[in-house]
Amino acid sequence: MRKVPYVKCSLFIVLLVGGFACQVDQRENPLDEVLRSDNPKIKQVMDQVEDHDVQICFTRVLRKEDSIVLRDYAYHVETDKYFYPASTVKFPVALLALEELNHSEDYTMNTPFQVEGDSLVSTVADNLSWIFAVSDNQAYNRLFEFLGADTINNRLRRKGVEPIRISHRVSTPNSDALMTKRIMLHVDSIRIDTLESVASQPHEPLLKKSIKKGVGYNSGGELIKEPFGFEYKNYYPVVSQHAVMKRLVFPELFEPNQRFDITEQQRQYVLEAMSTLPKDAGYDSTEYYDSYVKFLFFGDSRAPIQGEMKIYNKIGQAYGTLTDCAYVYDSSTGVEFLVTATMIVNQNGIFNDNQYEYDQIGMPFLATLGQALYDWELKH
Repeated sequence: MRKVPYVKCSLFIVLLVGGFACQVDQRENPLDEVLRSDNPKIKQVMDQVEDHDVQICFTRVLRKEDSIVLRDYAYHVETDKYFYPASTVKFPVALLALEELNHSEDYTMNTPFQVEGDSLVSTVADNLSWIFAVSDNQAYNRLFEFLGADTINNRLRRKGVEPIRISHRVSTPNSDALMTKRIMLHVDSIRIDTLESVASQPHEPLLKKSIKKGVGYNSGGELIKEPFGFEYKNYYPVVSQHAVMKRLVFPELFEPNQRFDITEQQRQYVLEAMSTLPKDAGYDSTEYYDSYVKFLFFGDSRAPIQGEMKIYNKIGQAYGTLTDCAYVYDSSTGVEFLVTATMIVNQNGIFNDNQYEYDQIGMPFLATLGQALYDWELKH
């Protein structure tokens, strides 16, 4: 894996205002050119772009000797317009779990622990690997229990990663329970320390544009003919996702109190986990094919991924929404950039019916978008 170094940085534009890390370069926007493409995989989305709620942050990474210039561009980025972030929330929680370990001299990322009611004994390192290799839900839930919602949100906001609200677990009963479960930490295979459960403050309903979506939803096998509400769901807009990625890849761009308090060894571990394909993490490649969590570039194909390009990313897929937050680097050409993109594909407007156009519209669009941005970079 290519090690991503600390770098001395000169900024082309102001990037560090709160979490709004996707300010717009006033020169020609590469996204405008890419999204005007006649490629049918892009055109079918752009011809009905309002139906798909497309939002994109794109950052060029320009290196010269020991300095770096970041140039940011945006398309329809609107922090007040809600989309469901799905599994993208696992990324900052993974980083905060490492940070939490660093506040103790007794525990490391390889210390075994067990969540109350969970039969599995694992480590933070294990769960990070599972989160990035196949977006494992229970791995995220364990780290959520380890931290609690208040810790997650308060720490991210103090780092300038906002707006944000991570309030619940995923794909589990009582996902929004305010009380975390107890954590048993196994030390030296003998002593067991127990971290008591903690309570988070109740969350107020989100007041965002498009917080209610569609024309109906399935509940218990019954069609409810009214919009589906996301008022109590996680909230993690593209600017905040982009901000987290920048803090991981380019920590020296930020003041120490805005970085994640992790070691360089831990940072490299996360980057390696993010770029590792499922088969290289021990998963069956027939079920977890190479592009399983690589929507940009490869999402529309299940063929083996080849070449020197590395994608360090975290995806989300649920409720008809596809999101990918990625740092891309190709050692063979020197091309590198960051892109965070989200869209929704739900033509019938019904949620929880599993009738989403992921394969027909969403994956082809994101794969082609990644390829088009790469080609644009290569030409420039």
